[in-house]
Amino acid sequence: MGWGWGWEGGAFCAGGLAPGWNPLVQGHADPGEDRSFDIHFLSETGDIAFHVKLRFSSTTMVGSAFRSGRWDLVEVSSIFPLALGEPFEIEVSSDAEHFHVYAQEYKVLQSPHHQRPLGIITGVRVEELAKRGLSWGDQGY
Repeated sequence: MGWGWGWEGGAFCAGGLAPGWNPLVQGHADPGEDRSFDIHFLSETGDIAFHVKLRFSSTTMVGSAFRSGRWDLVEVSSIFPLALGEPFEIEVSSDAEHFHVYAQEYKVLQSPHHQRPLGIITGVRVEELAKRGLSWGDQGY
């Protein structure tokens, strides 16, 4: 499956996602910076079908979804193999039932699909955010 860059920090796949795809996000968080990264898997309906938030300040990774105008917390990982100042890799794969998130080759999250069919998930967007002044959603994450 081919991904084309459609906007800054994002990719677009006209055919949508299917079991077996595995986008890879590579990045680097500078030391001394309180940074977070969001990875959004966007459906053509405007929902965030799956969302991964990496928070270096609290060494947590959160999986959630934004549907019908509200956030649904899916999972908070107890594993955080990333470090400020070091390059990192996040891979998100999918089977017929779940998203699987790997960081530095460690499985850190698993979430059931909330959007069906997977083919309506047509975009991926990555954002780097400074924690100052951010709202982490209705659930406080």
